[in-house]
Amino acid sequence: MNASDRTPADLLRSALALDAARPLVTYYDDATGERVELSVATFANWVAKTANLLQDGLSAEPGERVALLLPAHWQTAVWLVACSSVGVVADLGGDPAAADHVVAGPDRLEEGLACPGERLALSLAPLGRRFPSPPAGYDDYAVEVPTQGDVFAPYAPVDPSAPALAVAGAELSGAELVDRARADAGRLGLAGGARLLSALPYDTWEGVSAGLYAPLAAGASVVLCRNLEQLSPEGLAKRVESERITSTLV
Repeated sequence: MNASDRTPADLLRSALALDAARPLVTYYDDATGERVELSVATFANWVAKTANLLQDGLSAEPGERVALLLPAHWQTAVWLVACSSVGVVADLGGDPAAADHVVAGPDRLEEGLACPGERLALSLAPLGRRFPSPPAGYDDYAVEVPTQGDVFAPYAPVDPSAPALAVAGAELSGAELVDRARADAGRLGLAGGARLLSALPYDTWEGVSAGLYAPLAAGASVVLCRNLEQLSPEGLAKRVESERITSTLV
C-alpha cells in the first residue's frame, strides 16, 4: 500500500486505486447463516454514504466522539472507516453518556439512550434490513443511509495526529493506527492477496486490527466470522478451503 497513507481513510483510497474489484470484507454469521461479501469498491461506497450521513445528517464535526455499540460485523467495519473519513473518534463499546453521538445494535439500544446527541440504530439483520419501525429514541440507519451521496469530501481536512479510535481503554490517532496495522500485518504474514479468517471480537485492538485494519493496510482481505462456535469443525475446514484462507485467528 501507499507509504504516505496516514489514516484509515487513506488506506481505503489506496486499496481502491490498487484493485477496486477484489474482496475486502467477507462476513459470516453462523447463527443466521448470513454471508455478505464486499469488494473494495462496494465497501468504499458504504463508507462514503455513512460518512455523508455522519457529516450532514448528524452534523458531526472533527474531534467529536461516536460511541459504536456494535459487534464485529461488516457494518461496524464501515462505520470505523467512515468515522476516520470525517475526523471523529470511533469509540468501540464506549460510554454513550460521554459521546456526542451513538450508533447501537439491537441488543444495546437501551444503553445507547444515555447519549444526549443524535442516535442511530442498526438492525444487523441479513442484507442490512431496516427495523419494522425505528426504535424509540433512534433513527434507523438502514432508512437514512441509502439517500446519502456516493462520494464523500470532508468539510475540514482530517488531522492524522488527532484521536481516531478508542478501544479497550486505549486511544490511537489515525497515524498511530496505521502504523500499528502495518506492524500487525507483517506479524500475521499478510501481503497482497492474503485471506485472513478472524473470529476475534471487536472489543480489543487485536480483534479490530485483525478484523479490518491489518488486512486493509496490507492489501489483503478478511473473512470476518461471528458466532463461529456454532460452526462444526468440518464446516470450518470447508470454509477455510472455499474462501482460500491463508491464515486463521479464532
